[in-house]
Amino acid sequence: MLHLSVLSTAFARVPRRWASTSIKPWYITTPIFYPNAVPHIGHLYSLVTADIFARYQALKNPSRPVYFITGTDEHGLKIQKAALDKGLPPKKFCDELSQQFRRLANEADVNYTRFIRTSEEAHYTSVELIWRQLDQLGLIYKGSYSGWYSITDECFYTEGQVVHVPEDGNTPARTVSKETGAIVEYSCETNYMFRLSHFREALLEHYISNPSSVVPQSHYAHLVSILQSPLEDISISRPRSRLSWGIPVPNDPEHTVYVWFDALISYLTGIGYPWPDSGTSEGWPVDMQIIGKDIVRFHSIYLPAVLLALKLPLQCRILAHAHWTSSQKKMSKSLGNTTDPFQAIEEFGIDSVRYYLAKVGGRFQDDVDWSHVQVAKHDKELQTILGNLFMRITSPAITARMAIAHSSLNEDPFVPLLDATKELPPLVASHMDKVNIADALEAVVYVLKLANKCLTEAAPWKSSPEVARVSYDSCLEALRVSGICLQPFIPRVATELLNALGVSTVERSWSHGRTGSVGDVAAGVRLFRSKS
Repeated sequence: MLHLSVLSTAFARVPRRWASTSIKPWYITTPIFYPNAVPHIGHLYSLVTADIFARYQALKNPSRPVYFITGTDEHGLKIQKAALDKGLPPKKFCDELSQQFRRLANEADVNYTRFIRTSEEAHYTSVELIWRQLDQLGLIYKGSYSGWYSITDECFYTEGQVVHVPEDGNTPARTVSKETGAIVEYSCETNYMFRLSHFREALLEHYISNPSSVVPQSHYAHLVSILQSPLEDISISRPRSRLSWGIPVPNDPEHTVYVWFDALISYLTGIGYPWPDSGTSEGWPVDMQIIGKDIVRFHSIYLPAVLLALKLPLQCRILAHAHWTSSQKKMSKSLGNTTDPFQAIEEFGIDSVRYYLAKVGGRFQDDVDWSHVQVAKHDKELQTILGNLFMRITSPAITARMAIAHSSLNEDPFVPLLDATKELPPLVASHMDKVNIADALEAVVYVLKLANKCLTEAAPWKSSPEVARVSYDSCLEALRVSGICLQPFIPRVATELLNALGVSTVERSWSHGRTGSVGDVAAGVRLFRSKS
């Protein structure tokens, strides 16, 4: 395996505002994570997925800034109870856990531009402002609300959204959410309500007109089916007597802003809302939101309804990924089957973990089982197809022969490799634009495997100088183009590879993935080895 030293990231952090450019930044977000416990593999999955798309966009259009938000959603009853159990004030509890999420992003080479915390003063300001704006529009009213409340999901559910499970052996009868399986309890209280019902037709029209705005397609189809029926108004506050840890409702300190309403606004706070007098931001709307499949409703109905009310553009695309399981069971602290992402990174290295997450979980359709054995297998695969290929093609025995070898790049058996190398960047881009990072990565793997196969068959260490030269040049070019395409997925290894190939740092954008688009790679290898 190439040495996994700490290397420079693929794109620099950008400032919060972009007055110097007329190009709208490409804006991506992860969920704003709920820090009631330490991070798990699912959090790492969301972070890495977003980072892959962010890095790809930065390579694809280097002149366009990339703005990438992640962070922690720190209010709510679940946090309040968890802090109480630990004997800590909620803010201190959140301080400690939020730092773990920031640490995870940093160790995973996730190049976010803004880590937002909903306990920030700036966020309080934007939530209060938006509340007042909606209130002035007559979209907020006070009323009695009854429904099934889940502390786990921090969410009210209607009767149609829950299922009553009878007693089964040692398990008592219970009522659970159909979407998440979380236990719910019936609650009736006086809250502030948001007139969600007013926006059903506008939301339905938007999604019918934009069929690629929610992926995978199964989530889009389910969303459209929901919007075929009337929407109920939703509660956006809770009595302060029940929930004290949160943003007070403007002009009514007896109520606390509902945690989901609060958290969804963070995507606006993170990009500088409230904006200047022009009323616009160079970064909005968000180009892609990465979320888990259990929070689609909040991001595809609740947030867009608020945006419609504020006369702001809706999100361009929502990617709702599946979950990671353990032995085909959803990971949970109660089952004791969670996986520590820090331990996985320490054992295998972050590039191997990123490689596994993308290759196995990058189609986003179905839940994927986390397997220590499979991570080890993919780690070995990465070493074999990439590290060993580089060591073979740059070995002293082969490079020594290159001094006397001359030939053309148009001879068998390397024409298939040259063709595949030429087609690789547009093929990877096509998969990425279709929101399929697994197939994008598989395309690179195919070229690397083909290069290994061609090298073995040609045996340049004993073949004629002409064949040796063809194999050397074509495999080096396959490595260079693959290295450029791998930058979003495994940035450390890709950077180390391109360094070793002598590829200039200014010749690593997506456009440089064209075959023959840079100078003599062989000379670059010789120069790198002379400095090593």
